[in-house]
Amino acid sequence: MAKGKTTAFFCKECGFESAKWLGQCPGCREWNSFVEEPVAKTEASGKRGISSTGSGGVTGVKIKPARLSEIQLDEQDRMKTGYEELDRVLGGGVVRGSLVLVGGDPGIGKSTLLLQVCRNLALAEKKVLYISGEESLKQIKLRANRIGEVKGDLLFLCETNLDLIEAAIQEEQPDVVIIDSIQTMFREEISSAPGSVSQVRESTNLLMQIAKGKGIAIFIVGHVTKEGVVAGPRVLEHMVDTVLYFEGERSASYRIIRGVKNRFGSTNEIGVFEMIESGLAEVKNPSEFMLSGRPEDASGAVVACSMEGTRPIMIEVQALITPTAFGMPRRTAAGTDYNRVNLLMAVLEKRGHYDLSHFDAYVNITGGLRMNEPALDLAILMAIVSSMKDRAIDSKTIIFGEVGLSGEVRAVSMAQQRVNEAKKLGFHTCILPRISLDKMGAIDGIKLIGVDNVREAIAGISN
Repeated sequence: MAKGKTTAFFCKECGFESAKWLGQCPGCREWNSFVEEPVAKTEASGKRGISSTGSGGVTGVKIKPARLSEIQLDEQDRMKTGYEELDRVLGGGVVRGSLVLVGGDPGIGKSTLLLQVCRNLALAEKKVLYISGEESLKQIKLRANRIGEVKGDLLFLCETNLDLIEAAIQEEQPDVVIIDSIQTMFREEISSAPGSVSQVRESTNLLMQIAKGKGIAIFIVGHVTKEGVVAGPRVLEHMVDTVLYFEGERSASYRIIRGVKNRFGSTNEIGVFEMIESGLAEVKNPSEFMLSGRPEDASGAVVACSMEGTRPIMIEVQALITPTAFGMPRRTAAGTDYNRVNLLMAVLEKRGHYDLSHFDAYVNITGGLRMNEPALDLAILMAIVSSMKDRAIDSKTIIFGEVGLSGEVRAVSMAQQRVNEAKKLGFHTCILPRISLDKMGAIDGIKLIGVDNVREAIAGISN
């Protein structure tokens, strides 16, 4: 870069820096993603860094590598949030020194959930600092009054200058810090506007150093773009330890929190919450509310079981097959992959000998969840057949299994847990892959029907 140059070009997707504008980013291969921004002032080498002793990596302090056997772990390294749903997604609780990014649509409930978590942590005798760059203290108190009484060592600060925020953290020494939101924070030595690539990257880097150096758990709220991803450079998600997405429609009462990155646990778990007058409440048995309000003896409705991490969730798959009024039949999929539905309909035409070329097909997963697990394949096919024949499937029957292009029904993982969940909820019959049935054996209280291919499954629901 030329000496004295005050601006550089940054990629909005990955944060790649270049001295000149480029049509395609060499880092992430995105087109037209470079923006020109002022160059951040570089600090002296070694002035700031991550230190396990909390010294901040000050020049002159000697550091010594540690052996794995010398590192001690205890139960106090994780803090419970007071919500089992959120603890499961986080991997068992909040890890000290972790940096957690929470993203979601505006008004979905991110700030409300984090304020409730702050209340629970304060009641557990943890010191919490809630920093807001978007709301005033009076606005925060109005929301706090809505969620209930707040007690304990919970402090609030309205500030966007990260240098002042760092000084406040140094003085208060909290256990947990909430930053709402990262797009409003700025550092004075960077002349670009808050929310820019440079500001978001440098602000996150500073927060990461505070979290790792002092063992403080920090939650960062991030805005999302119209595509549903966290706004700012992609490097933001790489820098943090955990990325959580809050999903759901603002008009609906249910919210789903899903982990897409987690260095301390699985990314397959989800947490389900319900928006009520006093804030967000846990839904500890999602299967019950997913199946609530089911119509009796309605064709095109099938109950399936999906695994979200270690938890089986019962969901209803609906299909509607109607004669098309146009030359090109219409296909619609809500809550599942559109291309997967087209693939399954092609298998049904070829292997099941059903002519679907003159019918519109609408497939829906009820409850607002989005499921892409292959175990739903057989349930989707059976729902399509049920709607086409206008013949209802027994409401106490559950169906799951992966369908291959040859029409075979393939095994799925954790079949035992799925059947046990169905039995617990009062289902009488389960149609599943025969290979899974052979490995599992018989279970008292529920009839198990193993199938090898799509034709056998269709015959099973026709009898």
